[in-house]
Order: sequence, then C-alpha cells, then structure tokens
Amino acid sequence: MRLHSDSDLGNGLTALIARDARLAAVLQAAGMPSLRRRPAGFAGLSAIICAQQLSTASASAIWNRLAAAFDPLHHDSVRRAHPRKLAAIGLSKPKIRTLKAIGTAIARGDIDLDALADMEADAAHAALIRLHGVGPWTADIYLLFCLGHADAWPAGDLALQEAARVAFGLRRRPDARAMVKLAEPWRPWRGVAAHLLWAYYRKIKQRDGTPAAVQPATGTTRSAKQEDQAAMRKKQQAAHGR
Repeated sequence: MRLHSDSDLGNGLTALIARDARLAAVLQAAGMPSLRRRPAGFAGLSAIICAQQLSTASASAIWNRLAAAFDPLHHDSVRRAHPRKLAAIGLSKPKIRTLKAIGTAIARGDIDLDALADMEADAAHAALIRLHGVGPWTADIYLLFCLGHADAWPAGDLALQEAARVAFGLRRRPDARAMVKLAEPWRPWRGVAAHLLWAYYRKIKQRDGTPAAVQPATGTTRSAKQEDQAAMRKKQQAAHGR
C-alpha cells in the first residue's frame, strides 16, 4: 500500500484508528498530518544520506552542491566520480563510500530502489540495509518519504519514540525494540502512524521532529552559493567584533 496524497493518508488514518482506538485521541490533539514526499530513486536516497548527522542548513548546502555538480544526479556519475570531487562538495569519507557503493549496487542490478514500493515493508527494509552504509533508520525514511510506503516504521526515530511516550503515558521513552512491538498491531499502516506521531510531537513540543532530510524543497531554499556567502558574512562580522 502506498501513500500518494493527503487523501490516501486520511484513509489510512481511518483504518489505523479502527485497529487502535487510542490513536483517535492522538489525532484529535495533533490535527490532521500532512503527507511529505521526496523524489525516489538514487537522488532521494542520496539526499537522506547527505543529511545524516548534519544541521538543516549544512545538509541543504551540501545537497545543493551535489545536485549542481551532477545534473541530473545519476548513480553512474557519482560512482565514477573521483573521491576528491565529492569531498570538495562537503561529503565525508563514509558518505562518499556509501554513495559509491549504492551507485555500484544499482549499476550491477543488485537493487531496484523504485521496485521496493511493491514489496512488503520488512522485505524492502531488509533489501535496503544490505547496502553499504544504509542503516535501519535511513532505510525506513526512504521507504516512507520517497516511496510513500504505508507500512514503513522508523522505530529508531527519537521524535517518534518521545511522541509515543507522551501519547501512551509510558514511564520512559521506548527504544527501537519496544517501538517495533508497540506498532505490531498497526500493520499494514505503521507508516501512517509515523506521520501521525510526528504531527503529535510537533504539537506537544512546539517544534518539528520530522526528519530534516525529508523536508520538501521550497522556493525559499537558499542555494549553496548563498549558504557560503552567509557563512562568510558571519565570519567577517565575528572578526570585526560585530
């Protein structure tokens, strides 16, 4: 099952609440979540990897540089690129190895990123984490936001864990293993539950806990050049005591 629109998400919520009536109160408190999607394929997975362990501004700047250097962004171009070129864009050595490994896996036919949408969530997840450098969280975020997989469940996401703690009155924040157990009755709508709990987190914490890597691009996103210019101005102001 796939989530292509807010209407699909709404239908999923109806089915989800029929499985767990407790989520009706969560929806009432959070309000209707909106569906956030990114492009699928190599570019979509690369964007998530680029953003790992980085601030939104830094991730955006690096992603813009990568997209500009390889336009269109194709797995063959990246896997053949010299590591120095990728490092100059701002990618770390582990991320360079990961992107090249993914590009090689696609070129060899070891994985079809688009076809994962038609697989069961657990099987698609297993296929992704076999890729070098792709962990459980990255796999589920790709399935959920790039493919709209209705049953993807990022059990290791801290915002989801905290939202579940508050929503269900738990004494402590559940870990990934506990989150897997918690969501078992929600199949095949665990991805819908994730959207709902992120919306609930935003309501109770007054900040967005949705992974920054999957924020949809907007017309106000600054270019890499603008990011560099802003950073330079800050350095100049600091040097002059401003």
